[in-house]
Amino acid sequence: MTQVQHHVERILRVVHATEPPPDADPNTSLIHRSWRRCATEHALDPGLRPDVRIETSARLRECVQQNEEHLHVARAGMEQLYKHVSALGYVLLLTDAGGVTIDYIGNDTWDQPLKRAGLALGANWNEIHAGTNGIGTCIAEQATLTCHREDHYYVGHVGLSCTSTPLFDPLGRFMGALDVSVLSSPDARESQHLIKHLTLLYGRMIEDANFIHQFREHWILRLGTAGPLVDVCGELMLAVDRDGKIVGANADARRHLRLVETTHIPSEMRGNLVGHHLSGVLGSRIDDIWRLTKGTAIDERIIVTTWEGKGYHASMIAPKAAPSRYRAVEGGVQANPRREQILQRLAGEDHRMQQLLDRAARLVDKPVNILIQGETGTGKEVLARALHDSSRRADQAFIAVNCAAIPESLIESELFGYMPGTFTGARNKGMKGLIQRADGGTLFLDEIGDMPLQLQTRLLRTLSEREILPLGADRPVRVDLHVVAASHRDLRRQIGAGTFREDLYYRLCGATLALPPLRERTDKEFLIDRILQAEASTMETEASISDAALALLLRYEWPGNVREMRNVLCFALSLADGESIDIRHLPPEIVDFVPLHESALVSAPALPAPAGGVTVEAADVGSASELLEALRRHHWNITETAKELGLCRATVYRRMKRHDIVPPTQFS
Repeated sequence: MTQVQHHVERILRVVHATEPPPDADPNTSLIHRSWRRCATEHALDPGLRPDVRIETSARLRECVQQNEEHLHVARAGMEQLYKHVSALGYVLLLTDAGGVTIDYIGNDTWDQPLKRAGLALGANWNEIHAGTNGIGTCIAEQATLTCHREDHYYVGHVGLSCTSTPLFDPLGRFMGALDVSVLSSPDARESQHLIKHLTLLYGRMIEDANFIHQFREHWILRLGTAGPLVDVCGELMLAVDRDGKIVGANADARRHLRLVETTHIPSEMRGNLVGHHLSGVLGSRIDDIWRLTKGTAIDERIIVTTWEGKGYHASMIAPKAAPSRYRAVEGGVQANPRREQILQRLAGEDHRMQQLLDRAARLVDKPVNILIQGETGTGKEVLARALHDSSRRADQAFIAVNCAAIPESLIESELFGYMPGTFTGARNKGMKGLIQRADGGTLFLDEIGDMPLQLQTRLLRTLSEREILPLGADRPVRVDLHVVAASHRDLRRQIGAGTFREDLYYRLCGATLALPPLRERTDKEFLIDRILQAEASTMETEASISDAALALLLRYEWPGNVREMRNVLCFALSLADGESIDIRHLPPEIVDFVPLHESALVSAPALPAPAGGVTVEAADVGSASELLEALRRHHWNITETAKELGLCRATVYRRMKRHDIVPPTQFS
């Protein structure tokens, strides 16, 4: 019997069995239930070796964005766990609730074998696609388990060993799974026991860290069975307001605590603690519990009891005081009162820009890194600065770094700084890097696609751990950053070419803002007026423009985008020298520009006449070109054009109509 036949028959025996094996342990029971689902509900063939489904980049970006709020904490926990298991060949995956891998840590030297096995970003391990496996079955059962070698449903996965634990958000909603996998491992299932304990431990640590962050503005009561450790690892946590009402409960608290039995609370609802007072859960005097908030009970190690008689050691975490500009005022958050105006001033009545700015306004104070994409000159740094100025970080530094402008030999020291005496020619006192200078504010990484590959690894570490290691330093420095990156390049294409790290890309694009090119915007007149006013104020001159000059600016296609428009208006203001800007003050490329529909018109061949109609002679087409040139020479003045051509004004108008020549002032 071949290996495939043996594997298939083994699974089918379980699928068709009328009763489960009497000696099956809990982990095996989970695996067997999954086999039955895969065979009967999903109709999967266990003898296949299918490739793991890899989601599209757009789908992966969507999954990452939906979970960005919790990714930072999860990543920190994953990196600590990886230190314990990396030497044994394990890799770590974090998935969303649907089974899509949204974060990954592994050894780059095994990159290709890991990707072939589906241990990579974007892999979808849902049971529906991948059969029984650590992640998919953990999601289906919402339980910690090990899927070891032949436990996998598909024969193509039997070499893997995967241990997964479910993750829940602070409100108890299922978020996804933390998984520890290895390409090959000893046959004995016992070899995975320690890995299972570590996975479960770090899964709970990630959940608890998220819980503390979520309820950082409330009192958090920690309850534990080990008195000396309750301050650092209380297993049960309750977030309470100043009145003692429970506003949040972590997974262990929801699992082990129950409300006191009363006539008005059904037994099945007594596990829902949120919204009830502490006195409904704990039988101890509430005054004793509140003594913990005053720091008077540290040495006493207060023991609180539940109404069911279970005793726990207790400690209390005080609310984290927010800086004054963050505090709630009259039911809202005190922020920059001009925040919406700052963003809205970037566009007029252009629908795409309004959508983009509305989205930006919702992102300014979220813990989400932002990637701005757009052609050169579309205003990526202007948007980044507006995001900063309209956020709660507006009073802190905005540090812009052009990754393409700093020489490659200097970019590492410029970004991360260095300690005194690190290298010859360095400053005697060392130098604080640009990243550290942005501490508390916003770091803008312009042209991130031009960052050298080896520095991308260091930047990824900074973004994930929120700390930097200056050159020559032996201790990292903590930094609090909001990162906005920008690029005119196609970063996905760079990932495919191997010049940009995929994991850095997904760390940077928690949200993406795509600026449209100026030629596609419908608010050019708004931009012209706004830029003209700003530049005229700087030059201390008058800001006015004739209708004819404005018409030419509106029909120009602006290959250099907003940057080119600003340069053209500065040039025109300089030439006008206090006068109203007219056509003669504009650069030749603006005046001589002919839109495609006009150039096609004046170069068209003779047209055949329709039956019974009037023939359009080649001479008429030539006269169209002559008429158009004369109109331009006289700046579309009909009287002067008529004089030059020896025609009356009515004839000029008739010929303009015949040849569809439209004055630029009538262009929309």
